Amino acid sequence: MIGATEIILISAVILLIFGGKKLPELMKGMGKGVKSFKEGMNEPTEEEMNRRVEEEIQRRVDKQMSSQPEQKRSDNE
Repeated sequence: MIGATEIILISAVILLIFGGKKLPELMKGMGKGVKSFKEGMNEPTEEEMNRRVEEEIQRRVDKQMSSQPEQKRSDNE
């Protein structure tokens, strides 16, 4: 686990390397990268999308099959 001392040391080295003027731009870019990564993690995978489509097809088939006997009964009356 990183402690406070390590974070301060890393921050100081970054400040020395990039300077005070570049640091806000660097953090902004890093923030956009993290945001993009989180959005990518929330997107469903291709496998998950296929499963959802199959479930929807099965649900519609079941619904259609359950309504067909009712239609045949009403046709006989």
